[in-house]
Amino acid sequence: MELHLVDNHKNWNVMKENAIKIQESLEHRILHGLSCEWDTALWVLPSSYEDQMRKPLFAIRDMNNQWGYWSGKNREIVLSRSLVLEHSWNAVRQVLKHEMAHQFAEEVLGVRNESPHGPRFKESCYHLRADPAASGNFRLLDERGLKDSKNHEDKMMGRIKKLMSLAQSRNQHEAEAAMAKAHELVDKYNIDLVRFEQDREFVSLFLGEPMLRRFREEHRLAYLLGEFYYVYGLWVSTYVMEKGKMGRVLEISGTEKNVQIASYVYDFVNRFIASQWRKYNENKGLNRYRRTDFALGVLEGFEQKLNSQSEQRASATGYGIIKVEDPLLKKYAAYRYPHIFTNRRKPLRQDAKVRNAGERVGQKLVISKGIHQKGKKVGLLLE
Repeated sequence: MELHLVDNHKNWNVMKENAIKIQESLEHRILHGLSCEWDTALWVLPSSYEDQMRKPLFAIRDMNNQWGYWSGKNREIVLSRSLVLEHSWNAVRQVLKHEMAHQFAEEVLGVRNESPHGPRFKESCYHLRADPAASGNFRLLDERGLKDSKNHEDKMMGRIKKLMSLAQSRNQHEAEAAMAKAHELVDKYNIDLVRFEQDREFVSLFLGEPMLRRFREEHRLAYLLGEFYYVYGLWVSTYVMEKGKMGRVLEISGTEKNVQIASYVYDFVNRFIASQWRKYNENKGLNRYRRTDFALGVLEGFEQKLNSQSEQRASATGYGIIKVEDPLLKKYAAYRYPHIFTNRRKPLRQDAKVRNAGERVGQKLVISKGIHQKGKKVGLLLE
């Protein structure tokens, strides 16, 4: 009996030591990621400012009631352990830039006796594209979500959710009619925002996971979101934790409601493509390149449907006759992304048969609200 107790104690110690080693390894990668992100964040600064920013030390510590802080005395940016371990990397970057603004205010602008979040700090946030509020008890975007409040646009969102529920109908005509009506409401909402110059704020959110390599269908889906869902999308540099290198991720910007809808569509379409590809490729053994052909076909078919519905709406209601561009969103995007580079790829050989099969599938795609099966959620819900 004593031998078993000793063995169990040893096993527990071994498990504890392994867990500590795993967390230490993870935090080491996170610290490396913070260093890489710090370097990347400087690209928005004028060269005169960029040259004055010196890389600090980075640390992860347990802390209460704040996400991070800048220590000028130690030249150190410290982030909360709960932040880096429990929240998205997008949220981590949000807080990192906030603390970089404190560093900028002190070391570049020479702030000494001003309040922590005074005018020069806000100026620093402006230069670094940082959120002045991302500290203390600030609720991060991934934590607070995109919840409804009691205003006009939220009534519109309620109607959209109801229509997307109707779009689950097994009757293809009823499902497509519900989806078309939902898109009509989105059009009207955005046209009215611009036409009546309504107040609006913009948010930016990562879609998907950062990766070193992106496939062509991902770029096509990003284009589709920008064309039909009133968001601005750009591939931005960010750290890929699993690889320990900088990669890219799609970041979309827009009003909270448009970002919410576009994010939902992004997840829905990706899940649809994955499920339809498994069905199509069963017993075929086609490779990853053919999956791209199929996915591009799906997106082309879906785009054809959206264009057709848009033309019908324009004819019946007048909405969508001219594509509306939000001048405030363009201004926000120009500020957030001051330097944009275009990378054109050489065309690759494609399998026309696979692509055409995907196109036929895409023409039947209907965006609907996530459903539950036996208590298990299938897809993502618009909460």
